[in-house]
Amino acid sequence: MRKLIWIAPVLLWAGCSKMQSPGGSGDAGTLAPAQAATQPSPAVRQTSTIPAGTPLHVRLDESVSTRANRAGDGFTATLSAPIEVGGRTLVPAGTQFNGHITAAAASGRMKGRAVIGLTLDSFDLGGRNIRVRTTRIDRVSDRHKKRNAWLIGGGAALGGAIGAIAGGPKGALIGAGAGAGAGTAGAAITGKKQVGVVSETPLRFTLEAAVEM
Repeated sequence: MRKLIWIAPVLLWAGCSKMQSPGGSGDAGTLAPAQAATQPSPAVRQTSTIPAGTPLHVRLDESVSTRANRAGDGFTATLSAPIEVGGRTLVPAGTQFNGHITAAAASGRMKGRAVIGLTLDSFDLGGRNIRVRTTRIDRVSDRHKKRNAWLIGGGAALGGAIGAIAGGPKGALIGAGAGAGAGTAGAAITGKKQVGVVSETPLRFTLEAAVEM
């Protein structure tokens, strides 16, 4: 009976020792891997690319012209059709684009043409300013020839009529020469042509390089 009383505590102590985990840390050793697995991974920013050759349809926000603007002046335009890639809208309609005037020159007197050029530089989206490189759009005036011919010919006819009244046939010849000279001078004075693009004009640019969003 005494032996049983002595053995019982020993067996009880041995059973309790087996129930403890190695290292005496209880359940902590089994929980550590689970906690590590639930830690959030760093967020990865998703990038998208607008490929070169994508058309950009915009409407001009303000009028520009060779009379009022110079090369280097800025302008803004609003995207009129969304930019979509792979079925996803990357840039929504209504996005504002920034551009600049590449050339703005009136024609010469009695010759040449007026020209104004525009290109886009960037757009604003989600608080970011994203640079772009696009094709250039040029607007060119008509030629001078018809208008100048009318001014010079009209001046000659008027001068001839005045000369005939004043001095007969001889006076008509003198008057024609004087009238032609006056017509030429008028063409030279008023002969500069201007060209421009009015506000709300639809324009189509094309990306020359891919854009990383």
